[in-house]
Amino acid sequence: MKKRQAWLGSLMLGLLLVAGGQALWLWLDRPIERVSIRGDWDYVNADYLRTQLAPVVEDSQWLSADLGTLREQALRIGWLNEVRISREWPNALIFELVEQTPVARWNDDFLLNEEGEAFAFSPLGVPEGLPDLAGPAGSNEEVLDYYRQLTPHFARLDLRLTQLRLEPRGAWRLQLNDSAWVMLGRRQHEVRLARLSASWQRELSHLSERIRYIDLRYPNGVAVAWHGESEFDVQEE
Repeated sequence: MKKRQAWLGSLMLGLLLVAGGQALWLWLDRPIERVSIRGDWDYVNADYLRTQLAPVVEDSQWLSADLGTLREQALRIGWLNEVRISREWPNALIFELVEQTPVARWNDDFLLNEEGEAFAFSPLGVPEGLPDLAGPAGSNEEVLDYYRQLTPHFARLDLRLTQLRLEPRGAWRLQLNDSAWVMLGRRQHEVRLARLSASWQRELSHLSERIRYIDLRYPNGVAVAWHGESEFDVQEE
């Protein structure tokens, strides 16, 4: 009899604990009433982030919200590179946000971060001074890597590489100083670039404002087209 009473007592205590735990959970699991946004940003602003995060946390409960799922959804927001989320008593979430660092424009509608990953910049504007890169889908890392290889080459000639494009068939073309275009082609890049450097240092640098494009796809020398004039060859000596 005593054992039966002790068992019933333990059962009742367990039921009370379960009921109490459920009541406590329901009391704690209230709607999220405040979202704090933290971070140091150079490109995004708090108003943009609040607007983008509002649908992510809408209808979420403070205790039952899956922070991992919320993080994945927040990472889909353009300009966000890293998201950390924590709960704050009694009904708030804290979002620590790290923005993307853009290093180039990509195919008009995107930017590239330092790893060559593309992200949408709209509705924000494009930062000034970024090079303009383009290429077929999936070539963003390759194009950014080649841009980084070419930049010091042209810097030694006191030139800025402002655009770089990889054509669908594998040919490269680039723009210098937001002005002259260079047709580099698909093969013998190092040889052709050396030929361009020699021609530039010898004579083309003095005529740079008149150059429309430079075609390096020749066995010897280069072809130059001038603004308002016909193309002519610059042969190697």
